[in-house]
Amino acid sequence: MSKNITDKVVRNSSDNTPFSEVLEKSLSRRTFMRGSLGAAFATMTAGSLAACGGDGGDEAPTVPDPTPTPEPTPEPLKLGFDSLPNSMTDACVVPPGYTARVFAPWGTPLDDNAAPWDRNGNNTSNDLLHSTGMHHDGMRYFPLDGSSSEGLLVVNHEYIDENALHPNGQTFVEGKRPAEEVRKEVNAHGVAIMHIRKDANGGWDIVRNSRYNRRFTSATPMSLAGPVARTDWVKTPYSPTGAQTRGTNNNCGNGYTPWGTYLTAEENWAACFVNTGEQPREQKRVGIGNTVGRYQWETAAGDLTEVQGEFARFNIAATGGDATQDWRNEANTFGYLVEIDPYDPSSIATKRTALGRFAHEGAAYSLPEEGKPLSFYSGDDSRFEYIYRYVSDAVWDPRDAERTDRLAVGAKYLDKGTLYVARFNDDGSGTWLPLTEASVGKDGRTLKDEFGSLAEIIVNTRGAADFVGATPMDRPEWTVVHPSTGDVYVTLTNNTSRNAQTGTNAPNPRLNNANGHIVRWHDDAASDTFRWEIFVFGSDAGADADTNRSGLTEFNQLASPDGLGFDDRGILWIQTDNGIDGGRNNAVAKSTNDQMLAVIPNAVGEIEGVGPVIDSGNQADLRRFFVGPNEAEITGFAYTPDFTSIFLNIQHPANWPAYDTDDATVVPSSDVRPRSSTVVIQKADGGPIGV
Repeated sequence: MSKNITDKVVRNSSDNTPFSEVLEKSLSRRTFMRGSLGAAFATMTAGSLAACGGDGGDEAPTVPDPTPTPEPTPEPLKLGFDSLPNSMTDACVVPPGYTARVFAPWGTPLDDNAAPWDRNGNNTSNDLLHSTGMHHDGMRYFPLDGSSSEGLLVVNHEYIDENALHPNGQTFVEGKRPAEEVRKEVNAHGVAIMHIRKDANGGWDIVRNSRYNRRFTSATPMSLAGPVARTDWVKTPYSPTGAQTRGTNNNCGNGYTPWGTYLTAEENWAACFVNTGEQPREQKRVGIGNTVGRYQWETAAGDLTEVQGEFARFNIAATGGDATQDWRNEANTFGYLVEIDPYDPSSIATKRTALGRFAHEGAAYSLPEEGKPLSFYSGDDSRFEYIYRYVSDAVWDPRDAERTDRLAVGAKYLDKGTLYVARFNDDGSGTWLPLTEASVGKDGRTLKDEFGSLAEIIVNTRGAADFVGATPMDRPEWTVVHPSTGDVYVTLTNNTSRNAQTGTNAPNPRLNNANGHIVRWHDDAASDTFRWEIFVFGSDAGADADTNRSGLTEFNQLASPDGLGFDDRGILWIQTDNGIDGGRNNAVAKSTNDQMLAVIPNAVGEIEGVGPVIDSGNQADLRRFFVGPNEAEITGFAYTPDFTSIFLNIQHPANWPAYDTDDATVVPSSDVRPRSSTVVIQKADGGPIGV
């Protein structure tokens, strides 16, 4: 999530014990330093952190077994590059032997209905409807027929930079935004599907005018499904039955499904709306303002060209006789995970309300096992918010992975199930608290007593989590699941609001947590309990031992871990959003730009205490692979099945990329209009990335 649109206001007024207090108590229960990781690494697999291996000690020799010699064990996976030094330039940096190319920056036409991108910001709203949007974020590569040279790249577009999008920034006419400017901004949001193909030289191009190329914007018609759909909570003048809505907004992290669909997460959507009247609790808890919206789209209401309240819908004050006569429910149709079938150009994106309504930061599913339900994990990216798990009612049928009616499969697994919220305990244990009508809160009443129906519980997901006593976290962001062990990882980006009054706890142990950390656990959909540990603490290299608990050096110091991605080999890629941090006030930001690091984690074993897994004894196995240009966030992760191309995104750069070249490592010779872009990383010899 970009710092430019972060909700810095603490919306959680509950007295639930915060994660930091839990972790602080846990740390006090045990000896912090464990040498070279001790018992926590005794169960490491061949894919373990390389520095933690042993030679077997003084074990007695064994008698040779006369049985045939088994096949040799494959060589353990190892990173094949040296960690990069710090960098602070208007360019991208990759290890020797790698190339980095700019691909599909915002405003790149997908078809002939769009004019080429204009350096002066003069493109129209129609151009943006048929081009890549602004501020690339989460993404996924979907191969065509399993190909590593042709596929569909689906990219989120999180928000806009008004000064870069328009020739001279936003304008107002008698206090109102011009309709054309608003439409241009609406169309710069959302999601792009791009049909991409390798050329003869091994580079990548968009297949212009492909039937697969699509844009989903803040105005695209979408279906509503799950417990909230067709209820009084989502009926509007646009959809009096509550079956549809328009648009998806502030699409940050992402996920995907075992049946081949894409999940885009609606994160900081609330600030786009305003309620100039009386606000109900579900609006206050998610942060909807009462003066103006973030972009003031609502001020264009009444324009002679307005269609079906396309601008009026952003002011959700109750002014009519019921919800079909005003836009009071419009915001209730946002805040969900949206399922998209990239392979079917005729399909309609569907908002899966059963997975909760909050500031979603992606979604990761548990390893599918035949006959067992699926779990999906998602963080709520705001200070002192929560981590959620959704468990399907339906059990997994491997044949569903081959079906072509993919959204029908989505309805099977994503519309009926149970939503849970996490409570972390200071002994390294955790509990999943169900958010159902029968769930009992801290005062002995049920969620049905407090909210009524399941639909109302979902609309008030944050409030329901407060009610049952979930653990407030330090901005939970991306979740990922290890492709073979099923271990779950989540980034806790930072929380500078954690102070002596708010306290610390085991999973969030540091006051004024400017650096963030990563938590992991192993989970079973059939169980409501789990064991957790800290994987790595962010810190600058020069910090004291209480801050730099993972012993990071200048070659892997990091702050604000944000994006996460596992490739199918088991390499974990960690991306940061330390950015300018209010003027490079953070010690890491003063030393290096945002980055992407790689590490090969061990499996979660018998957890003793709460970590960290990466400490001074093995920190060298966490290696810096990529550094981005000045002031840019590194986000989004995708790869081809043969691992020879990795895609990541550069969001909100200050002065990049250079004009008239696709070489991402070139420093512009003069000021340029910055363009968020995808970067394609390849090896010069064409081999797999990272090893």
